[in-house]
Amino acid sequence: MTDPIFHVIADGPRPVAPFSHAVEQGGWILLTGQMPTDPAAPDAPLPEGIAAQTRRVMDNLEVVLKSLGLDLSHVLQCRCYLTAFDRHFAEFNAAYQSYFPADRRPARTTIGVTALAVGALVEIDCVAKRPDKAG
Repeated sequence: MTDPIFHVIADGPRPVAPFSHAVEQGGWILLTGQMPTDPAAPDAPLPEGIAAQTRRVMDNLEVVLKSLGLDLSHVLQCRCYLTAFDRHFAEFNAAYQSYFPADRRPARTTIGVTALAVGALVEIDCVAKRPDKAG
């Protein structure tokens, strides 16, 4: 078995804690939960509202995936964390589902939490898989 690869993306979202953006082994990639921060302006205020924060988080996941030569079509599972589950679930779903075709949505768990780093309303982590090499 090969050793894991710890990916820290130089122009990716600035980590809010000591972690890698992703860890890869055997074609499986575990992406750290992303926050709704702007990679180009990490100290800027967070976007207003759950829909805007969800889009920023998804865009940040795409930045990490793209740096690894992948995209959201390689995502097999997501875990989503909401600080106001009852109030934000429907609006979160509307923004989230726009990133995936209806027939290729990853498995998903959504969890209500009391707080997230940087005062975010949402955080999403995911598991992706590289395509198997032919031949």
